[in-house]
Amino acid sequence: MPAQESQWRGEYREGADGGDAGIVLSIRDARATPSPFHAPLAVSAAVPSSAHRLPVYSVTLAHAATVPLRRFIYTLTMYLLTPAILYRLAVRGLRYREYFERWRERFGFSRVKGVRDSIWIHAVSMGEVNAALPLIDALMQRYEGASFVITTVTPTGSERVRRVYGERVINLYLPYDLPASIRRFLDRIRPRVALIMETEIWPNLFLECEARRIPLIIANARLSEKSLRGYGPIRALAQHALISARYIAAQSATDATRLAELGAPPERLGVIGNLKYDMTVPPHLLEGAARMRDRWGARRPVWIAASTHDGEELPVLKAHAEVLRRFPDALLLLAPRHPERFKPVALACHNFGFLTRTRSEDDAALPSTQCFVVDTLGELLNFYAAADAAFVGGSLVPIGGHNVLEPAALAVPVVVGPYMFNFAEISASLLEAGAEVQLLDGDELGGAITRLFADEAQRARVGQAAKFAFEREQGSVLRTVAIVEDTLRR
Repeated sequence: MPAQESQWRGEYREGADGGDAGIVLSIRDARATPSPFHAPLAVSAAVPSSAHRLPVYSVTLAHAATVPLRRFIYTLTMYLLTPAILYRLAVRGLRYREYFERWRERFGFSRVKGVRDSIWIHAVSMGEVNAALPLIDALMQRYEGASFVITTVTPTGSERVRRVYGERVINLYLPYDLPASIRRFLDRIRPRVALIMETEIWPNLFLECEARRIPLIIANARLSEKSLRGYGPIRALAQHALISARYIAAQSATDATRLAELGAPPERLGVIGNLKYDMTVPPHLLEGAARMRDRWGARRPVWIAASTHDGEELPVLKAHAEVLRRFPDALLLLAPRHPERFKPVALACHNFGFLTRTRSEDDAALPSTQCFVVDTLGELLNFYAAADAAFVGGSLVPIGGHNVLEPAALAVPVVVGPYMFNFAEISASLLEAGAEVQLLDGDELGGAITRLFADEAQRARVGQAAKFAFEREQGSVLRTVAIVEDTLRR
């Protein structure tokens, strides 16, 4: 059902002292209107049914004259913070050596030359890269002769891009949000359009694109309540950056509400849906998973704890000890989120007394293995496909959760902790469909996995419900491609 516009009203107001108070945009809820956010004409009819009526609120734009001053202060702060940023980069490099590489790219220097009219996509890390893959594939098919530039911030994201696309794309690190670095970067890639994934709002980058008339689209846009509050010190500047965007494709009506509150223009803001639902399952995946299980022991129960963070492995290992008391042949696949934690996690498994092997050193688990550490990148989907149940990390500690749709797409029952604020709507959708088990704390994890192992019929019901909920929400890639096409036609 197409979204209908609410009544937007702009007016000029004088301040109490007779000066300019700025422009005030008001939204008046039309009561029977599902959502004031709408996509361009070509895709407006595809707004997901999850859109809901929005409350009345107002957004006050900072006076235009204050923007250069705010930008100057922001830029000066960024320059002053650069030594601290480099120090943090070096510290991370001590644990994960890839952080020592390609520093020049972070200041806009690269060997890239002669690129014109590229299609540039930015995805900060591996999670955002994975979400962007179906969109990148669709754009590469649609614009077959174009040069594609994909930027990331983290080495894990860069490694994922290079593993999937190799030499078919130009992969660089996004430079820091310093004017000179941004200009050098844009001079080298000369994009005809820029797509920024999710929540990366960099004022200097956005405003430089606007100055060069490079249309910028925020794709798969989301904004948590915590992130909205975090923009407080630079809220007016973030608002100006959003105004410079050509289109903002929000994941949900809740995200659109928050983005509007931050200052996104209503006529360029739409609820397009979540690209993560458009993930495709490779046809060979289940065959590979079956071969892995044959090596481990085809009939033994297997669960995976994926994308775990510091503070989660101890509850996971305690849970596995509880599972082993009921199912002595159970196997835990443990995949830490960050590469610098691979070795400490493997050591923790050994110290806990589990018979442990690792992907990097031993290749595969054996029938006697109790804990198998997945200490490689880009293989998580393969191991999800080989599991009977999946705990998705970042949810027992206040990280906000990680992508639960990967196991859901494979009909693998999903278990999460209480902290899912970065995936609140997805998690709520799965819970409503009976496709997810949410825990109050880590002490409940062992019992939840044990119950899923003990009841095969219940495990199958939860898994199928997860797959159905995943398939029901697909279509965001086509809607986003339509936005890109509409943008490039202008």
